[in-house]
Amino acid sequence: MDRLTKVCICKSISRQNIKKAIENGAKTVEDVKRATGATTGSCKGRRCSQKIQKLIDEYYKNLED
Repeated sequence: MDRLTKVCICKSISRQNIKKAIENGAKTVEDVKRATGATTGSCKGRRCSQKIQKLIDEYYKNLED
């Protein structure tokens, strides 16, 4: 399902790609941007930045548990 769900609609970047970037060390939205190109579309991240931050927060929270 992650492969099909688009987090960054403007650039058509899937949740799977965002998660891979986070697993590979991205700790901020800016890191994810550099790794995937997310937030560089026509809306400049207004649609996806919060979703990306939530995925980052969930990933690092799960590491702590």
